Amino acid sequence: MPSASRGKRFAAMMYEGVLLFGVVFTADYLFDTLTQSKHALMFRPGRQVWLFIAIGAYFLLCWHRGGQTLPMRAWHIKLVAANGLRPSFNQLLARYVLMWPIPLAGMALIYALVLITGWPAIYTFAIVTPFLIFIPSWFSSDGQFLHDKLAKTRIVDIPEHLRHAAKHKKAT
Repeated sequence: MPSASRGKRFAAMMYEGVLLFGVVFTADYLFDTLTQSKHALMFRPGRQVWLFIAIGAYFLLCWHRGGQTLPMRAWHIKLVAANGLRPSFNQLLARYVLMWPIPLAGMALIYALVLITGWPAIYTFAIVTPFLIFIPSWFSSDGQFLHDKLAKTRIVDIPEHLRHAAKHKKAT
């Protein structure tokens, strides 16, 4: 199958951000209820670990179940192993963990700039940090993300004839 375009991956990521708001809100509400915390700074390290696990569970369950999250279904893209087959759980876990370093490095850079310049408005650039993962894709021959290359996975476009075959199979 052909690689998914950057445009489709970008659109799916935007949609994913909307869904992740619900995932994070629900997980954080559960954390606050269980720990009886009164504000977001209470148990901050534990909260961050909990949210990392909750977001990871969301992605890993979706990818393991069918190679797609809801936004990936909407944009007709799918996560597969580099050989085109279903990725192993270890590949999915590696992909999830490896997709964090570039955005986190971007956040660290923004934080450093705030410390150096004293200009807190620079924090607004934190919104773009998840999209920093696209930068290495411009230097890749197939346009795939760096974390996909390292995990030996890829995001592919689902051809039109396979979309119709899947719909027909579900209908029967």
